[in-house]
Amino acid sequence: MSTLATSWIGAGQGWRQIEQLILAFGLSTVVGLEREFRGKSAGLRTQAIVGTTSALILLVSKYGFSNVLQPGAVVLDPSRVAAQIVSGIGFLGAGLIITRRGAIRGLTTAAAVWETAAIGMAAGAGLEVLAVAVTGLHFVAVLGFTPLGRMVAVRGTAERGFTLTYRDGAGILRDVLATCTRRGWTVASLTVVDGPSDETITRPEVTVALSLVGRGVTEAGAALGAVDGVLRIDRGADED
Repeated sequence: MSTLATSWIGAGQGWRQIEQLILAFGLSTVVGLEREFRGKSAGLRTQAIVGTTSALILLVSKYGFSNVLQPGAVVLDPSRVAAQIVSGIGFLGAGLIITRRGAIRGLTTAAAVWETAAIGMAAGAGLEVLAVAVTGLHFVAVLGFTPLGRMVAVRGTAERGFTLTYRDGAGILRDVLATCTRRGWTVASLTVVDGPSDETITRPEVTVALSLVGRGVTEAGAALGAVDGVLRIDRGADED
């Protein structure tokens, strides 16, 4: 092996580091494919970029300052950049979480981006087995836990938020609340989001944000949607 090649590898730019970057790229792409397939935000491109970039940043933290290190004079902590990755991804995840009409969406997507960053960091740190293991556990969580969570929620006491739009002045809200009482659901909160406007004076409509607590409340969407006069009902994403 030539001196140039030895110097190149010694500087942290060898095939070992290329392998770690490719591994981070591949595993992040697999996570992104799952998000893309399910129609979620932060899909294929976002996950691949986050994971690969996290691996690169960690490699820079490990090898990028070797030329300034001097035993007994200049000592650097390679973990400092890794800690900043965690903080930086937190801001990116916060931007993916939105609140619309009382429903919080994007929590799992934000967590997936954070997870992808960790996978990239593990690959960049040379912990390939851990990176692969966490990628596998991702699919266990998002694919296996979704039906399990629904089954548990139907049988247990939970809290769910719904947004209802109904015709005003016909006693629809009274019927909705009566349905909740009959099913044993407790109304935790009720907020008027939109009231009748001049444009809808002929058919006034009201939109309310409703939070329900009780057994089997995950099925409340179908029950409340069946109330005569309810025009629309939205509910929080199941993944959150």
